[in-house]
Amino acid sequence: MTTLHTVNKSPFEKPSLDKCLQYASGNSAVLLLEDGVYGALKGTNFESRVKSALESVKVYVLGPDLKARGFSEQRLIEGISVVDYAGFVDLAAENAKVQAWL
Repeated sequence: MTTLHTVNKSPFEKPSLDKCLQYASGNSAVLLLEDGVYGALKGTNFESRVKSALESVKVYVLGPDLKARGFSEQRLIEGISVVDYAGFVDLAAENAKVQAWL
């Protein structure tokens, strides 16, 4: 069963991203949105954990939320894909369930 895991909290405030990455399986996708986009940035304490997760799961970031926080796609960890709102809907439809990490 495939799952889309969504993380909307900053990894600097809550452990949501860490917990998500512990449970996401190889058939899963992870979408970072709202303040969760901070977990997709190069040069943070979370970069190595996200890079390691990219070996087994697909990681996405919601482009409008990244832009709203003043970041360009060049700041993203290599291997993370950017999606728009339509892409978010597609991810939700392509997966059997959606798990929100709060």
